[in-house]
Amino acid sequence: MTLSPTLVDIGLNLAHDSFDHDRSEVVANAMAAGVRHMVITGSTLDSTQRAIEFVRTDPQVFRATAGVHPHHAGELRQDDLPRLRQLLAAPEVGAAGECGLDYFRNFSSHADQERAFRWQLELAAESGKPVFLHQRDGHDAFMAILKDYLPRLAGGVAHCFTGDGRELRDYLELGLSIGITGWICDERRGQHLRELVREIPLDQLLVETDAPYLLPRDLQPKPAHRRNEPKYLPHIVKVIAACRGEPVATVAAATTRNAVKFFSFPGSLAP
Repeated sequence: MTLSPTLVDIGLNLAHDSFDHDRSEVVANAMAAGVRHMVITGSTLDSTQRAIEFVRTDPQVFRATAGVHPHHAGELRQDDLPRLRQLLAAPEVGAAGECGLDYFRNFSSHADQERAFRWQLELAAESGKPVFLHQRDGHDAFMAILKDYLPRLAGGVAHCFTGDGRELRDYLELGLSIGITGWICDERRGQHLRELVREIPLDQLLVETDAPYLLPRDLQPKPAHRRNEPKYLPHIVKVIAACRGEPVATVAAATTRNAVKFFSFPGSLAP
């Protein structure tokens, strides 16, 4: 059953190779489930370019982000910044990122991550576009860097929030939006989110799948494979609404409205 109003998945890695064989079907299934608008995450310069090209196939449905994930921070060089600036300026791009710090995996050194994060925050400030943020196990360094740029930024979202109460309250105090994924459906790791999600003001709440990652563990019947898809976003919204004690339609309407505004979707998409 389609939710009304329709939903926006603010974080979808549609350029991921796991979608190469059935990308069009994935999009069609999402739209049939009520997920009519999707934001395609840019995590490298090349994946950002692919995301922009995909948005051009249907700009009424898609937006992109333009950035370099902290896992790839060591690959970003200063002479890459003109290209990133150009990508960020594309009208198909609604936010800068995915950028930030990931001290959990440490696929790039802390120094490289912090340098790439600062570069991207500077470009975001220049562009006038908000930032799509990633942070894992680097909260204090993340906050220190972000605060240097925040007065010049057009907002930000803590993408795929999985942190604790201190992190959430710090982000809310900065005025960040909070992206909630199917992590909240994980009885092993996401139980704390079921409490914390109640603290997020409705006008700062956004929803996302982070597909193909983070398949909700409580889906019934369980899918035959582990690949997450945007068609599962309505399930995540139902879980969030239940945790907040609010009607599904209220959460759906608010998160759609918030996403349309945050990512500057065409005005015709506003609920």
